[in-house]
Order: sequence, then C-alpha cells, then structure tokens
Amino acid sequence: MPEGLNALLLARIQFAFTVSFHFIFPAFSIGLASYLMVLEGLWLKTGKGLYLDLFKYWLKIFAIAFAMGVVSGIVMSYQFGTNWSVFSDVAGPVIGPLMAYEVLTAFFLEAGFLGVMLFGMNRVGRKLHFAATCMVAFGTFISAFWILSVNSWMQTPAGYEIGANGQYLPGDSWFTIVFNPSFPYRLVHTVIAAYLTTAFVVGGVGAWHLLRDKANPHARKMFSMAMWMAALVAPVQIFAGDTQGLNTLEHQPAKVMAMEGHYESHPDGAPLYLFGIPNDKEQRLDYAIGIPKLSSLILKHSLDAPLAGLDTIPDDEQPPVGIVFWSFRVMVAIGFAMLALGMWSLLARWRKRLYDWRLLHRAALVMAPSGFVAVIAGWITTEVGRQPYVIYGLLRTADAASPLDAPAVAASLLAFVIVYFAVFGAGVWYILHLMHKPPHPGEFGVKRGDKGPIRTAGITPGPTQDPTDRSTRDLSGDKQEPETAP
Repeated sequence: MPEGLNALLLARIQFAFTVSFHFIFPAFSIGLASYLMVLEGLWLKTGKGLYLDLFKYWLKIFAIAFAMGVVSGIVMSYQFGTNWSVFSDVAGPVIGPLMAYEVLTAFFLEAGFLGVMLFGMNRVGRKLHFAATCMVAFGTFISAFWILSVNSWMQTPAGYEIGANGQYLPGDSWFTIVFNPSFPYRLVHTVIAAYLTTAFVVGGVGAWHLLRDKANPHARKMFSMAMWMAALVAPVQIFAGDTQGLNTLEHQPAKVMAMEGHYESHPDGAPLYLFGIPNDKEQRLDYAIGIPKLSSLILKHSLDAPLAGLDTIPDDEQPPVGIVFWSFRVMVAIGFAMLALGMWSLLARWRKRLYDWRLLHRAALVMAPSGFVAVIAGWITTEVGRQPYVIYGLLRTADAASPLDAPAVAASLLAFVIVYFAVFGAGVWYILHLMHKPPHPGEFGVKRGDKGPIRTAGITPGPTQDPTDRSTRDLSGDKQEPETAP
C-alpha cells in the first residue's frame, strides 16, 4: 500500500467516487421528469403530435437514467454501514428517519407511478397518464428535498440534543432539523442546477440534430425550449448561488475563505481573486490576480467591509484550499457561460437566426455536458469545504470512519471502479446512442414507412392505421380530428 493511502483517505475516495457517479443521474432525472411533464401537458393542451413525439423520445432516456440513479444510490448507501459505521451510530437517530422519509414518500411515489408513465400510454386515460407523469416529477423533487435536508443538517446542524452515549438525538422539533439554516438555500440552488443541467442536455441534443438538418421540427422545438430555459433560469441560478454564498459565510466562514483564497484577513476590503495557486504550507495565494475590494462588495455589499481570513482559523480546522478554490471557480465559470449562451440565444431569436446560426448550435453542443461538470464542482466545493468535519463543528471525519484496514477498503474501492465504469459506462453509451438518433413521428420503435400492426411500449396501431399518422391517435387510443402541421 503506497504511503499516505490510509483507510480513512481510501474511504473518502470511495465515497467521493460513488457519489459523483450517482449525482449525475438524479441531477439529470429531476429536470428531465419535469420536462416530460411539460411536454405531455403541452400535448394535451394543444393537441400537437410534435410534443407527444418529444415526450416519447425523452421518456426512453429518462427510464435508463432513472434506473441507473436508483442502482447507484442503493449501492452508495451501504457505505454508511461499512466505511462510516461510527458516523451512522452517532448521527443515525437524526439522519436515519430523514432518509427513511425519502424512501417512504419519494421513492414509493416514483415507483408507484413510473410503470404507468412508461407502459400505460394506451392502457389508461390521458388524464390519469398525465397525473402519473406529474407524480413521478413531484417524486423526484421530494427525493431531492429529503436528501438535501440530510446533507444540509450535516453542514449546519440544528435541533439536536446530545444523548448520554454521545449520540445526536432529535430535539423538541423535527421542523428545526429538517429546515436547518442552510437547507432552503441549498434546495433552491441544487434543484435549479438540475433543471439547467437537463436544459443544456436537451439543448445540446437539439443543436446536434439542427447541425445535421436545420429543418427538423422536433430539433427546433426542443432547442428553442432549452434556450428559453437557459436565458430565463441561468440569471436566477446566479442570484440563488449568491444567496447561498451569503448563508455559507454566516454559518461556515472557513469554507468561504477557502473558496475566495483569503489566507489573510482584510480589514479594509478584500479583493476578489480571479486566479492564483493556493499554498497551504505557506498560507498564501501565489501568483494571485484579483480585483481590489470586490469580494467585500459581493459578500458584504460594501467596498470597505472587513473580511476575516484563514489566519483566524486554527490550522487543523482549515479545509484543503486548493480543491475548494478551483472547484468553486469551475462552477462559477460554467454558470456565467450558461448565462452567456442564454443571452446569445435571445439575440439569435431577435435576429430570427435561432435555427440557422451554426456557431450558436456548436456552442450549445459543447455546453451540453456543462451542467454535470457544474454540479460535480459544486458538490466538491460544498463537501470538501466542510472538512475536517463530517458534521460541521461537531464530528470530525477522522472520528467518523469504521475501524478498517487500508487493504480492505482498497479492495472494495477497486471493485467499485471496475463495476461502475463497466455498468454505468455501458448505460451512458446507450443513452448517447439514443440521443444520436433524431426524434421523429412515431417514437418507441414505430419508424417512417412501416405499415401494419406494430406492438411497442405504449403504442399499438390498428391493422389499417398508418403508424406514422400521429394526428389521429391519443393516449387512450381514441380517434380525434387531424391536426395542422406543428
């Protein structure tokens, strides 16, 4: 075993690896479930088959992403009992019920209606199917609600009591535990991030197909919807991130100091460092490039407001500045790149070039995975910035780990790496394969030019019906008047 790779570090690497794989799937499925709800709602309201085609196109992708999110989440939870048994014992009376609520409400809600959403198109009425889609979308939000409540309590613990055996026990009010000081800010910021992640994936897929055929009506519609989302929601996300930063400054000042690279206190206004190389050993930011007093203006709304630095924090309570400093900048840079692309799309609309400005389409294609990078960078900022605590200010990470030998943790880590890259790599490849194909009338396996009865998930054309005719069929199989071209 190489020097320095002790059991604690390996356990942290294992959890970081598995949660990073897991996080990208809920970040996508939360937003995609809501997008599917919007598409089906628009189809029911307008009667345009184009929305139904897009719904079925993205439904296949959602099913795979949702399944991989569930599997990776279940596997990840076992580490609480293997690598972090002390944490589970000490904090279990608080976080255990919260995680159980997530299963009893969100997971059961999603599981109960997911089958209807995936396979019930011609087996239930239109309203019931739309209700199932809404329930799945609502379930993904509820899941995020409980998981973020657990994680936020670890960031800003509140409402607890310390028992005789050192356990953290619920106090008089669960409301104080659930709605701890950082939870509302982190919930808003994370859920919006999930919506933006989905929007840029949808926009990237739309851009890909516009580059191949700019007349494709399905590609046009999903690209337009995604760019509206980017233009309208990216500014909201920047504002939400700013409010969360102010909350973090109040409750976790050391994390903000690391994010800003402030090793030294600034009594007369702190600069905003754009670039620098953190030097924890010397407690300074080498090659720093910054804007004088701008950090004080952002964090304190005053150019001359004093800001404390890491020189006020004991060395053994400081987070690793280098990781936090750069992950924060990656997240912020991507956020402003999203804003820039959204504004660019507004310019394209105004100039009536949204569907033929190829440079815009290429930029959207490059930005397609940016949401995943941003959410992982944000998670790294949040979690590494909390160090050296697993429950901020109460339980150190070193004291929360199980008493395991390094080789045992290394073996399980290696197994996770091999299995995750094989299984989830194949799943991601298949999702990309589905995205590579353009959406068209008659999704779920009904192709242009096919005739005769075809049985697929949710579609069973009659023996004399042209399966490409989406205008004469609704979810319940009833006939309706032909619609005009979308």
